[in-house]
Amino acid sequence: MNSSKFRFVALSVVKHAYVPRAMAAHPRFEPAVVADDPDRPDWVHERNEQFAREFDIPYIRDVERAIADFDVRVAVVSSEAERHCNLSVRAANVGLHIVQDKPMSNRVSECDRVVEAVERNGVKFLLWNRNYLPALVQARQAVESGKIGDPYAIHVDFYFAKDAGPPKGTRKSKAAPVNWLERQIEAHSDGSDGGVGHDPMGELKIEGIYPLAYIRMLTGVDVRRVFARTTAHFHQANVDNNIEDLATVTLEMDGGILGTLCIGRIGAASHPDIGEIKIHILGSDGALVISEARPEVSIYYRGQPMTEYPHLRIADDNNYQLAQDLAQAIDMDGDTILNARAGRAICATVQAAIDSGRSGIPVDVS
Repeated sequence: MNSSKFRFVALSVVKHAYVPRAMAAHPRFEPAVVADDPDRPDWVHERNEQFAREFDIPYIRDVERAIADFDVRVAVVSSEAERHCNLSVRAANVGLHIVQDKPMSNRVSECDRVVEAVERNGVKFLLWNRNYLPALVQARQAVESGKIGDPYAIHVDFYFAKDAGPPKGTRKSKAAPVNWLERQIEAHSDGSDGGVGHDPMGELKIEGIYPLAYIRMLTGVDVRRVFARTTAHFHQANVDNNIEDLATVTLEMDGGILGTLCIGRIGAASHPDIGEIKIHILGSDGALVISEARPEVSIYYRGQPMTEYPHLRIADDNNYQLAQDLAQAIDMDGDTILNARAGRAICATVQAAIDSGRSGIPVDVS
């Protein structure tokens, strides 16, 4: 077993910081420095400095200098969404392996830049995902063992039980629309700022990577065409910024496989766990229904805070397994569980679904 360490640079830490923290928790990855560009606004520098203090490492306001001076082999990117790919390309071009927070990008053209840079420079790329959750590992084993025969249909419910600011309909007629970036900065305190960035992003862009990664892993095929219905049903921020918080998507996939997806940010009061997330697979010889949250325990007590989930997941080592996946890909010159090309395919599927929801017609995945 290889025990050598990989020193990493955290390239911007403005979201929940769970990705660089997860990498730092693995025994083979060591945080060496936090870096970002000097022209970032104060709130970005403040969050970067906070993470640097937490791990007692320097914060350098110069990405290229930090990479050159601190002998790093891996870049962990957790910036605003529209900067993800630019930082990843810069890291790949100096030979760093990359761990990138989701979404890969809000633009497919940016994903193309990452694919080209990663492959040209021969580095490994891991897009953060949840494919190592215990229920997903068991589902993958069941499918690959042939227990249900050949899968021909898959459905995912991915209802995320978090808020996104004031409920729909609460803005007064003369009040200014909710500013997307200001709302995301405010949401940092309760961890609901998954869409950090200047460009507004609906639930398909923010969370669509997770269910679409499940579908891709469990079927092993590409999506070719989608038809979607999208709406802003729950949250005023989504209404004001013309982005969806609820969607249904039909996926026409290679091999004649049919996929469907229901996704939404349904509010913290709607569910005792992180949300209702289930996967249904129909095969030629049987079927599977997988609850993503299992195994879990339920804890209820007097005076329990409203913000505490009564249902708690257990035996979840997804973050450790993702870090281990990257380490093994580097050691063995293999691939990661969600590489740059797969991330690009998911981003293209999301964009096609958004386009279909707005046009009302099926859209090919380009």
